[in-house]
Amino acid sequence: MSVVIDPAFDPVPSLARSTRVSLTALPPVDDIATAVFVRSEGELPAELAEAGREALAAAGFTGAANQTLLLPGARLRVLVGTGERGIESDAQLRDAAAAFARAAREAGRLAIDLTGVLAEGDWDVEVAVQAAIEGAALARYRYDALKSDPKTVALEELSLQLDESQIEAAEIGVERGLVLARTAALARDLANTPPRHLSAVKFAEVIERLAPEFGLEAEVFDREALIELGTGGLLGVNAGSVEEPRMIKVTYRPEDADGFLALIGKGIMYDSGGISLKPSNAMHAAMKFDMMGAAAVFASMTALRDLGAKTAVTGWLMCTDNMPSGSATKLGDVLTIRGGKTVEVKNTDAEGRLVMADGLVLATEEERRPDAIVDIATLTGAAMMALGTRTAAMLANNDDVAAQLQAAADATDENIWRFPLDHRYRDQLKSTTADLSNIGGQYAGVILAALFLNEFVDGLPWGHLDIAGTMQAESDDLWRSTGSTGFGARLLAEFAAAFEKPAVEETDTVSGETDAAPGETGEA
Repeated sequence: MSVVIDPAFDPVPSLARSTRVSLTALPPVDDIATAVFVRSEGELPAELAEAGREALAAAGFTGAANQTLLLPGARLRVLVGTGERGIESDAQLRDAAAAFARAAREAGRLAIDLTGVLAEGDWDVEVAVQAAIEGAALARYRYDALKSDPKTVALEELSLQLDESQIEAAEIGVERGLVLARTAALARDLANTPPRHLSAVKFAEVIERLAPEFGLEAEVFDREALIELGTGGLLGVNAGSVEEPRMIKVTYRPEDADGFLALIGKGIMYDSGGISLKPSNAMHAAMKFDMMGAAAVFASMTALRDLGAKTAVTGWLMCTDNMPSGSATKLGDVLTIRGGKTVEVKNTDAEGRLVMADGLVLATEEERRPDAIVDIATLTGAAMMALGTRTAAMLANNDDVAAQLQAAADATDENIWRFPLDHRYRDQLKSTTADLSNIGGQYAGVILAALFLNEFVDGLPWGHLDIAGTMQAESDDLWRSTGSTGFGARLLAEFAAAFEKPAVEETDTVSGETDAAPGETGEA
């Protein structure tokens, strides 16, 4: 029986927070905290000329990229290092704005002069403004919904100084920056919420409440509905839990849609590993983040209307926790996925692919077949072993889908690296008692998990994002605040907003830029 902790608890407080952004051609004249960008070499900004580099060096400031130094006074100035070459890309500008916002953490009003940055290089003003807003807003994110006396100082105002001729073009960047910062904050809020406060049932209720605010439709499937649908993967993972599972179908229907995209999100609200119990270490404690795929899908869809996306999008959020009990799925059990394919469970900690399989099949059965399917999941420890905590794994059976995902990753600075979907490993998924087993051998865990999912896409163009390594930041890191990173939310929003129907390829690609590294076959 589900335990209600606090019926009034709201897991998404960030939606109530708002940052006011102003564009101006005038320098700040009041007590607003101001960023001063400083290179590590060359002339200092005019306002620092009298101080000189020796004085700054004595204070420990060299101008290295994203280094900061506070100069208190009537108006707080924050020196932000930009390295030898200065700021040359939107990713560097996002980082610099984040370094400033984090250093000026006690100030509710911030100002950044972008005129010097934009005067050099080939800049798109809209993109630059968007990056600055994202960096400042996301750096100031804190999840304090459960603190009795939160100390976070909200970012109330961000003033961006531009040339008068640039202000009109920058307005779109303001809108996009605020929308995408909100998108990432929502994903972070959902993933940071403890599992006792955000069960699958509660998650569905939150989505039903929020969806209409963003022009979305939400349909929730309870246990009985899931039994009727034959979603044996989701039900099998849920078998050991006292909490009911939920599948949430979220739909975005723009007028005159010129394409159809399906997004599948893994929503394991807490992953104990099931009978294949995880060790009680820091990774186990982080398993509230195992629903970040579902959080990223929903959060990304809240941005689509505001971004003017012309592609129709359906999100399938496959939500349950994975718990051990007398009723839990056992090793050797066989589950029947939606559509009839059977899977022998050889490791109950490889559960994400089981719930995702049901969602993939349902997406292929839509009356209007999707032009592409993309799934996102905190899927394998092997992804973290191979790529660490700053880059997610990407696999695809279609080069166009892969290229569009890469473009979205480049735009958001949410790094991905393409692995080969190498079918030579497919035999490792064979089972003597079922159509498939849910794990393969000791190696190539990222590829094997993707090959398993590929069995359920019915040949449609498909991409897969394994975000296990990138799901959390253990400490503040520029615009990545401690806790959930919200990785994938901005990426998917940009991907869907710019989506174009991919060319259909005759065979699945096995090409890739890197080989898989050895790692665990169990999931995050």
